[in-house]
Amino acid sequence: MAVPQRRTSKTAKRLRRSHLNLKVSGITTCSNCGEMIKQHTVCPHCGYYDGKEVLHIKSKKAN
Repeated sequence: MAVPQRRTSKTAKRLRRSHLNLKVSGITTCSNCGEMIKQHTVCPHCGYYDGKEVLHIKSKKAN
């Protein structure tokens, strides 16, 4: 049975596992308001897509 002769250090263990992190794909910033949104979708915050207003979103500060 294979047994390591020395203990693996924390640094060596973390360097080996560094590529196992999660990556968020398909997220971009809205060109109008700057919010993070899914790619190729209308921004739910401002209603813009590709620089044009597609949905009319009511503002939250309606007086």
